[in-house]
Amino acid sequence: MSDPIPFVHRNLPRLLLEAREAVMHHTRPSLREHGLSDQQWRVLRVLGEHAREPGGVETGRVAREALLLGPSLTGVLTRMERDGLIRRARCPQDARRTVVRATPAGLKLVRTLSRTIEAHYAWMEERLGKAQLAQLYALLDQVIALEAPLGEDDSEVEPE
Repeated sequence: MSDPIPFVHRNLPRLLLEAREAVMHHTRPSLREHGLSDQQWRVLRVLGEHAREPGGVETGRVAREALLLGPSLTGVLTRMERDGLIRRARCPQDARRTVVRATPAGLKLVRTLSRTIEAHYAWMEERLGKAQLAQLYALLDQVIALEAPLGEDDSEVEPE
């Protein structure tokens, strides 16, 4: 039997995944209650954040911001379109591209779920303190910026 490998640092990717799962543990029941997967929620949240953009959001941008690979996004959008949550159309400026926008039903769902999610974030802020939660956000932003490969297409990363 060989000796264990002596790691000095804790397993950061595992800790980040555990933190994600701990936070999602509070969110998933609401998502499931409305028939949404985690991926569908991430897409709806992105579309909700960009709801004022008149031309919709290009699918590449949705993929990047929702952290989904293109092929996964295609399946997610197909199900969401079938369920009346989003609409897809050709980009008016470039017919090779597709744009997506949430339907009124999709936006209503974003509003409904955002209340539950924001209440959970408020609870976290109360427990951690406003300064510590802001510090957590800042540290995560720094890690993301530090580890972002220069010039690489970040839409190739899927956390699921």
